[in-house]
Amino acid sequence: MFDIGFLELLILAVVGLLVLGPERLPRAARTAGLWIGRIKRSVSDMQREINSQLEAEELRRKLDEQQKKLDESVDRVKRDVEGLAKTDTPSTDDAPSTGHEPSHDTGIERRSDESTSKDADKDAASR
Repeated sequence: MFDIGFLELLILAVVGLLVLGPERLPRAARTAGLWIGRIKRSVSDMQREINSQLEAEELRRKLDEQQKKLDESVDRVKRDVEGLAKTDTPSTDDAPSTGHEPSHDTGIERRSDESTSKDADKDAASR
């Protein structure tokens, strides 16, 4: 972190001894050590948090890439299936002609006609 050699540490100790005196120097050194420890822990925590965020971002990026690949594969398969469905399904132009139109009778009209004729028969019988 800091590029401090033994000579610089010795000079700091002598200056600290002269400024603070022998009674307050140990307490000041302990306090400085606590602060340095707290700073190191804070820096370490920040580094860990940054690394975890970078890893999470990398995982999100990889997930997005895989999702794109999956979507492309699904789209390709859909196109292939639709293409096969179009080629396998005979169209109405290709179907052989039977000479008459197919009946679209659902039977609903017949039932209403039958009920109308029954109502008419009941009216005639009641007169």
